[in-house]
Amino acid sequence: MLEQTADNSVLPAADSPVAKRRRAWRGTKDRLAKHAVAFGGISVILAIVLIFFYLLYVVMPMFQGADIETKADYQSEISESRYLSINEYNDVAVTVNADGRVRFFESETGETMYEPDLPIADNQISSVGAGSNTTGVFGYGFENGSALVFQSDYKVTYPEGTTRVIVPKVEYPLGDNIVKVDPEGQALTLLNVQSYDDQTTFAALTADNRVVLKSVTKEEDFLDNTVFTLKEKSAQITLGNSDKINHLKLDINQRELYLADDKGFIHYYDVKNTAQPRLIQKVKAVPSSVDITSLEFLTGGISILVGRSDGQIDQWFPVRDKDNNYTLHNVRSFAEQTNPIIAIAPEQSRKGFMALDNQGELGIYHTTAQRTLMVTKVVESDQAVMAISPRANGIIAVTPEGNITLLDVENEHPDISWHSLWEKVWYESRDKPEYIWQSSSASSDFEPKFSLSPLTFGTIKAAFYAMMVAVPLAIMGAIFTAYFMSPKMRTLVKPTIEIMEALPTVILGFLAGLWLAPLVEDNLPGVFTIIFMLPLMIILTAWGWTKLPRQWRERIPDGWEAAILIPIVLLVGYVSMSASSTIEIWLFDGNMPMFLNQIGIDFDQRNSLVVGLVMGFAVIPTIFSITEDAIFGVPKHLTIGSLALGATPWQTMTRVVLLTASPGIFSAVMIGLGRAVGETMIVLMATGNTPIMDFNIFEGFRALSANIAVEMPEAEVNSSHYRVLFLAALVLFMATFVLNTVAELVRQRLRNKYSSL
Repeated sequence: MLEQTADNSVLPAADSPVAKRRRAWRGTKDRLAKHAVAFGGISVILAIVLIFFYLLYVVMPMFQGADIETKADYQSEISESRYLSINEYNDVAVTVNADGRVRFFESETGETMYEPDLPIADNQISSVGAGSNTTGVFGYGFENGSALVFQSDYKVTYPEGTTRVIVPKVEYPLGDNIVKVDPEGQALTLLNVQSYDDQTTFAALTADNRVVLKSVTKEEDFLDNTVFTLKEKSAQITLGNSDKINHLKLDINQRELYLADDKGFIHYYDVKNTAQPRLIQKVKAVPSSVDITSLEFLTGGISILVGRSDGQIDQWFPVRDKDNNYTLHNVRSFAEQTNPIIAIAPEQSRKGFMALDNQGELGIYHTTAQRTLMVTKVVESDQAVMAISPRANGIIAVTPEGNITLLDVENEHPDISWHSLWEKVWYESRDKPEYIWQSSSASSDFEPKFSLSPLTFGTIKAAFYAMMVAVPLAIMGAIFTAYFMSPKMRTLVKPTIEIMEALPTVILGFLAGLWLAPLVEDNLPGVFTIIFMLPLMIILTAWGWTKLPRQWRERIPDGWEAAILIPIVLLVGYVSMSASSTIEIWLFDGNMPMFLNQIGIDFDQRNSLVVGLVMGFAVIPTIFSITEDAIFGVPKHLTIGSLALGATPWQTMTRVVLLTASPGIFSAVMIGLGRAVGETMIVLMATGNTPIMDFNIFEGFRALSANIAVEMPEAEVNSSHYRVLFLAALVLFMATFVLNTVAELVRQRLRNKYSSL
């Protein structure tokens, strides 16, 4: 054989130009690969950081306070105003005076735009009343017991395409008729009027200390709406000699009447049937040393706001008990102001309000969030009148001397606070504080419920039940596959299970919601029979296998013993499902779901059991694959050495292999947990999507991820709802980040501890 030398070698010499070029090119490729890997890793980290900061950027505006800026402050001819109102553009306001003058004026300049001539005639005005600020209804009460109701409105046009022209006008819900409210003809000293849906109701206090009610229904002619008839109902409430009423309020639906007297009592009446008013409750609303200085409805007409002489503001609303009776409850209080409250202006589309005290300090509050956004001085008067714009972005205040202050308000998200997001909140029409997520409604005066607690609880609940199913099956399957199963059988089993991971979750969710959930409901005893009997039968089968003669056991090759369990599993499943109806008749009177409901366990068709089964099925491939690789990757010399020293295969598995593979097993579990926490489609389609906080396995839930998927397309951009959904995403992001960080730390400790085995 020819001896190989530098001259006849197929490889170039080390110092040859060809070898140098190859080394240079190899070095270039190594450097490129190094920089590409570094760039990719840094890019991933930057992407994660940017995601976090973007979520934080969207979320932060919710927790900012309110801001007020003076837009105009001037002296006008307007004085002794009793009520104010301002349009949604904050450029036209209307003032109602005690002398019968109604004036529309430009809010920034005070220039009069329109001053209607009301049909008061020779009637002497004794009181001025107003309805809800959403309707713009006002009324004058007269010395002879009569009253006039009118309504301010605005006609908006764009004659030149871009320039807005506002034309104020006054309408009369009952025509220009003066209504006889008190049949005895006593002067009306206090007046409140509401007009809504062709029904107008007057509530008034007379000079002889009676409360009179007059309900007028307008019935228009079918062919001509200018022709109408009025149907009247009236009643009166006789008060005690010691009851001196200072405040009187009728709700917008004209069903409830609140009276506040000088002793601090609130009289709560049901006036749904105007002819038969009914006293529901008389409650002491303030301490004896404190007076009620103002009374106003929150938007929606359910809650009543009580302003006190000590500056505190209380929210009361009726709560229904188990006997279907309503009683007033003091739900929450705001005590940031210290001077007597003289005016309360509720927002028209949110559960917020503004309060003015006799020192000219303005407080901005939100009831649901139980949040005080700011308290600041805005006027120099102890008798100012104020109004808030329909969009809650402007305030106008008028002093008795005619000084007008126009304020711009920036208060985008008053309904968000730690209390409303994470704590129990007592919502209107609820009998107790609760965790509720209900972001929208068809009603304009709806109280949004943005509690993230049931969503976070649902996420934890979904992950818990999924891991309860997936972890034991996946890890035990991986142990047998990697250590005890024959190589040939392993080549069939492992790829089959890993292919399961490729199944789209939307398909799994679809099958879970439309096929598995009804199947489980119809065969619930059979399902539980499978859950309890299958492990027992597997153990009995294994015990029976050890009792068989040795020559029988040797007929099955080592590593193929699991094949014996296949018919056992199929048989247990078939027998359990076949006997389901019989078991249900014997033990549960033929209907197990109804039986559960009767004993106090709520049952929903789409529930946590279904989610646990299906999501567990989806998570198993991930945990199985990583765990199996970790166990199979344990160095063979460790297992061979253990067996050589006399340990059994099971002792070797538990005391050597599992400890060595523990970092990989732990990583598999945490990755599976992350998959379960972030799952969307299965949870969305198989749970009923009900945001409740109940660990009952037979009830559904709503997870953070599913809620984001459902509601984000319908959320108004930059609204509170929109930003809360981003907050939910941030919570989900932080939860998974913390879990993964802890998991990595634990994995590193396990690896350091057992790497020396």
